[in-house]
Amino acid sequence: MGTRIRERRVMLGLSQQQMADMIGVTYQQTHKYERGINRISAGRLYQISQVLQVPIGYFFEGLDGGDDNALPSRQRMCLELARNFSQINNERHQEALSQLARALAAEA
Repeated sequence: MGTRIRERRVMLGLSQQQMADMIGVTYQQTHKYERGINRISAGRLYQISQVLQVPIGYFFEGLDGGDDNALPSRQRMCLELARNFSQINNERHQEALSQLARALAAEA
């Protein structure tokens, strides 16, 4: 669950401090939630879901006990790529980057 919180926070471009301020806790507490050190109450999970703009069920997707160890690194890279892409203000640059990605994908 903590991993999903962190991934969504990163995807939205929020720092731990920003998220902590939005849910009324310290950034250390946010860090502990994301690392799975502290449990998250139902009420706090609801607040987090509101801040991260996802349904509560989002945090439970993929918790069937499968092996997710290979996914987080690649998923984190994809999330950072999406966040950085959305911060490019120049539409021509966005289109150029999109075309580059398509060309690289076609090579594979």
